[in-house]
Amino acid sequence: MIRVVLADDQALVRSGLRMLIDAADDMEVIGEVGNGADAVAMVRTRQVDVVLMDVRMPVMDGTEATRLISELDVDTKVLVLTTFDLDEYVFAALRNGASGFMLKDALPEDLLGAVRMVAGGAAVVAPTATRRLLDHVAASLPDGSTPCADRLDALTEREKEVLLEVAAGANNTEIGQRLYMAEGTVKTHIGRLLSKLEARDRVGLVLVAHECGLLGR
Repeated sequence: MIRVVLADDQALVRSGLRMLIDAADDMEVIGEVGNGADAVAMVRTRQVDVVLMDVRMPVMDGTEATRLISELDVDTKVLVLTTFDLDEYVFAALRNGASGFMLKDALPEDLLGAVRMVAGGAAVVAPTATRRLLDHVAASLPDGSTPCADRLDALTEREKEVLLEVAAGANNTEIGQRLYMAEGTVKTHIGRLLSKLEARDRVGLVLVAHECGLLGR
């Protein structure tokens, strides 16, 4: 059973999310909080698999709460929920260790699927915002900069191909089909990429790929 905490300052939003999650056979809501500080406190005292985290909350926003949770010695994942699509808050939350984000108007089945993916260690980025995520990273870099050239030099050509597919949003099955390799081999390459690029998860790989200008090559 996936244990979920809801962190949102709007009670109506929490109520809707609770109804959706509790109706699923494989997950349950074990707590609700209205600010980031209480979310961190709950993760410290309860066994939480996933926090559905709003980014704009009083007392402590979801960005700072995500950072503090990521620094705890726990296996809790953070999935950001936002009304505002990709903005500075969401980008900062991803930087601080969130495993991904979804829009609050996502289809119920998509949101439940995202919770399952994050709980299983995968990363999720709202499909409609992937391109804007990449543009945001690119715009933040000086022209012609290659901030991680040394790390890219450590990758094999095959690993770079896998990294490009991950950055494009492909899952392991799709990567295997496109690059003609077994899914187990794809997992091995992704594991090596995470280690070599010092990335937390697939979201981290996406950010690295674009910071390094791979897609423009």
